[in-house]
This record gives sequence, structure tokens and C-alpha cells, in this order.
Amino acid sequence: MTAPRAVGVRLPYGAVPARVRAWVEETLGSPVTEVAEQVGGMSPGCASRLTCADGTRAFVKAVGVELNPDTPRLFRREAAVLAAFGEHELWAPLLASYDDDAWVALLIEDVEGRHPDFADATELEAVLRATDRLAEVLHERDVPASADLVDVGHVMARWAESLEGLAAAPDTVPVPDWLRSDPHGWAAVLREQAGRPMGQVCHWDIRVDNLLRRPGGEVVFVDWGVAARGPAWADPLLARLERVDEPWFDDSVASSPALAEAGDEVVTAFLAGFAAHLAVRSVVAVDVNLPTLNDFRIAESRRMMGAVTRRAGR
Repeated sequence: MTAPRAVGVRLPYGAVPARVRAWVEETLGSPVTEVAEQVGGMSPGCASRLTCADGTRAFVKAVGVELNPDTPRLFRREAAVLAAFGEHELWAPLLASYDDDAWVALLIEDVEGRHPDFADATELEAVLRATDRLAEVLHERDVPASADLVDVGHVMARWAESLEGLAAAPDTVPVPDWLRSDPHGWAAVLREQAGRPMGQVCHWDIRVDNLLRRPGGEVVFVDWGVAARGPAWADPLLARLERVDEPWFDDSVASSPALAEAGDEVVTAFLAGFAAHLAVRSVVAVDVNLPTLNDFRIAESRRMMGAVTRRAGR
């Protein structure tokens, strides 16, 4: 079975402030009697499956600014996006949200299921089909222009800066020497893409730990904290990153209409920019209560850098 790549150190539900836990029970209408803690993802807050005395079930995620100053913003974004989306079988609906400025909490449907196995061709294909369908559904969803969505154009511009800065970056930045001069001009490709209209709402964090497979095989996309406006090919590309270190990835990219339209050069530039940015961040970033994040950055950068090397014929 494919295991989640992102595994953080989370606060248990019992350590969440009493006022937040009281809101949970008041909202659900019954005392919580069982808690199953979840470990996937990088948030330092709780991620817990709850069962109440009357049998009601829900998933709760909660975080406070004292745990990490940035994570509450992600939870607020997720609450706003799910509220705007309404209900659909492709995502778990928002039941309620809590925000007292210091702590933010979300109650979401508790999805019965497990993470899909990307080593199983049938399950992987189901994820890719669901991702294509998600793009179609989100194209029809009305998310207010005022929503605090990630701007993928801005992200790609930052990746271009990271690529351009490799020439002067310290030797401790873990990238191959040949990439430091950006010999293929991938920074320019990223800048050109960044300047295009970003009209598609994207999940922007599709990986196995943010996917659930119901007993009937239906795929559910969870954790919308980095929902974004970006190109139509963004989510289909991210859905394939789980196996970016295999030649399968290149064949799969060619079979996707959205990625085929974007072109191989854009896909490789995306991987190079993303990998370079993660490598730079692994040296300069300061992470608050996220002890496993840097290892994740390094591992993901290495996997994508291997794909860039393969695709560039190096």
C-alpha cells in the first residue's frame, strides 16, 4: 500500500482548548465518546475522527496561533472554500467552523474510507479520472473573487526566482551542479506561464494523504487549505507526482489532454522550479512546530530533481 508521504507531529484532540471542544459537542449535539487521531499532513494542530454518544460522527481539525502562526490562515481558507463550494461527492462537506482569532476549527464529514494505493493501477487510474472530473466541477463552482486563494502565477514566479538564484546559492543547497546555470531556460518558461490568466480553481495539494477512497471506490479530495487559482493542468500534474520518479510519469503526462496541451517543456520547467524552490527552502526556511517538514522538502525535491534529470536526458 502507498503510505502518506507527509506525516507531521500533531496535537491530540484532548489537548485542544476546552472552549473549542465545547463548541464541537454543542455543534454535534452529543458528547464525544471516541477519538481516533490522524497523522497525515503537516499541520501541528489536531486532526481527529470523532464519535459521539448518539452515534454521530465527524472529522475535526483545529489549530491555534501558538502552535504555528501561519496554519490558522490555511484553515480559514479551507472553511471559506468549502462553504462556497457547497456539497458534492468529490469532497467532504463542511459541517461548521469556529474562529475566535486565536483558534480555528473545522467540523467536516467523516469519510469512511482509506488512502488510495498508487501502486495499484486500477486505484491510480480512478484517482486520475476523479482529478479530471474535479477540474470540470470546480470550473462551474462560484468562488468569490475576494476569497483568499493561492495565486499559482505568483508561486511560479517565486520558483523562477529560486531557479535563477541557484548560480549564487550556497553549496549546501541540494541541487545538481548542472542546474545552477538553468541551461534550458526553465525560469523563463515559468515566468511566461506565471503571466497567463489563472482562472481555474485548483485543489493545489493533491497527494495520497489528501485523498480518500470510499468502500465503493469513489475518490474524495480532502484538505483544501492551499486551494488556488491556477492553470487547468495544475491538479492533473500534481496527481501524478506520487510516481514522478518513474518513467510511468512521462507516459501518463502524455496521456492527459490538459498536460499535453501545456507541453513537455512546461511540465519539466514546473518540476525544475518546484524542486529548486524546495531545495532552497530546505536551507533557509524557519519552521515553527513542524519538525518533519524539512525532511519532506528534501525528499520531494530529490524525487522531482530525478525526474528533471531523466526528462532532460542528463
